[in-house]
Amino acid sequence: MNISETPSTSPAVQPELRRDLSLLDSTMINVGTMIGSGIFLVPATIALYLQSSWLVVLAWVIGGIVSLLGALSVAELGAMYPRAGGIFVYLREAYGPLWGFLYGWTAVAVINTASVSAVAVGFATYLGFFVALSPLDIKVVAIGSIVFLTAVNCFGLKSGARVQNSFTFLKIATIGAIALLALTKGNFANLTSIGHMPALSDMAGPIGLALVAVLWSYDGWIEITYVAGEVQDPQKNMPRSLILSTLLVILCYVIVNLAFFSILSVEAISKSALVAADAFTSTIGPAGAALAAIAVMVAAFGCNNGMVLSGARIYYAMASERVFFRSLARVHPRYHTPVLALIVQGVWASLLVLTGTFDQLFTYVIFSSWIFYAMAAGAVIVLRRISPHVARPYRAWGYPYTPVVFILFSLYLVVNTLIHDPRDGIIGLGIILLGLPAYLYWSRKQSATDAATTIS
Repeated sequence: MNISETPSTSPAVQPELRRDLSLLDSTMINVGTMIGSGIFLVPATIALYLQSSWLVVLAWVIGGIVSLLGALSVAELGAMYPRAGGIFVYLREAYGPLWGFLYGWTAVAVINTASVSAVAVGFATYLGFFVALSPLDIKVVAIGSIVFLTAVNCFGLKSGARVQNSFTFLKIATIGAIALLALTKGNFANLTSIGHMPALSDMAGPIGLALVAVLWSYDGWIEITYVAGEVQDPQKNMPRSLILSTLLVILCYVIVNLAFFSILSVEAISKSALVAADAFTSTIGPAGAALAAIAVMVAAFGCNNGMVLSGARIYYAMASERVFFRSLARVHPRYHTPVLALIVQGVWASLLVLTGTFDQLFTYVIFSSWIFYAMAAGAVIVLRRISPHVARPYRAWGYPYTPVVFILFSLYLVVNTLIHDPRDGIIGLGIILLGLPAYLYWSRKQSATDAATTIS
C-alpha cells in the first residue's frame, strides 16, 4: 500500500450490480414479459384480418419463428457483451455511440416507459370488472401498480425475480387451464375446415398487419439482454434463456389459439372484444368472464414486472457510459440495484398514465422498435467483420441466414406499416430523431468533462 493511502483516505469501493439471476430466472423474465395481455386480446384483430383459423395459427407460428431468428442472432451478442443495456450496447459497439444513444433515448422516452404505462392501465381496467372504478380511479390504480413494482425491484434483484417467476408460472398454468377446457368442452370441427382463403395477392397487406399484432405479443424475447450484467454464467445462460423462452412462448401461443378456435368459430372470434372472456363464458358459464379478467390481470402484472426490472438497466447503462444523467449509474450499496434509474422510470411512466398520452406514443413508436431489432441482428454481421477476434462463446446458429432473414422480415414490417399507416410511422421516426439534439448535448458534456479531467 502506498504510504499516503491509508484506509481512511482510500477511495471507497463503488457498489456494483451482482450476478444473481439463474437460468430459470433469466428464462422466466423473457417468458413473463412476452406473455402479457396481448395473447388474450389480439386474436380477434388477427382473425378479423385473416378470416381463417389455420391462417391465424400460421401467423402465430411465423411470428414465433421470426422472434426465434432474432433470439438466435442476438444470443451471440449477449454472450459477447454480457453487461447491462442490451441493444444500447450492441448498437454502440457495431455502429458507434450515436446509434446506441438513439435506441436508449427512444427506450427512455417511449418504448419501455409507454409500454409500462399501457400495461398498467390494462391491469387497472380489468380490475374494474370486480370493483367499480372511474377513469380517474383506473389511473390511480395503474400508478399504484407501477409504484409497487418499482419498489419491489428496488429492494433487490432476487425480489423482482421471485415476483416474475411466480406470475410466469401462474400464466403458464392459465394456458394449461385453457387447453384443458378445449379438450373437455371444445368442438374441434372448427379446426377441421380451412375456412375462407382469400387470394394470396389480396393477403399481403392483411398478413403484414396481422403479423404486427402477433409480433407485438411476442415482444419481450430480447428483455433478458438488458439485465445481462446480472446473469450467472452469462456466456452460457444468455443464449440458453433467449432460445428456451422463445420456444416455450411459441408453444404456449399455438396452444392458446388452437384452444380458442376449438371453442369459438373464426367469425365469433373476429367479432369478440374479449376473446378469453367469451371462450371461458361459453364453456363454464357466467363465471368465465371473471376468470378471464383474472387471467388478463395476472398476465399484465407479471409482464409489467419484467419490463420494470429490465428497462431501468438501459438507463443505468447509458449513465455508465456518460451519455445520460450520471446519478442513474449509482447502485444501492445494500440491494445492488440501480435504484435511481428504477425511480426515474417509474415517475415518467406514471406521468404518461396521468397525461393519457402513453397509448398514442406507444402506437407511434412500436413499429420503430423493429428498426432497432433489425440493426441489432445486423450488428452480428458487422461485428464479425470489424471485431473478428472478440471471443464468441456462442455463435449464431444458421449464420448468416438467421440474421439476414430476420432483418428482411423486420424491414418488411416497417415498410408495410409506413404504407398502410404512414402517419403513425412518420411520427414514430420523428420521436427517434428528437434524440439527435439530446445526443449532441450529452456528447459535448462528456467531451468537456474529459477535457477538464485531462487539464487537471
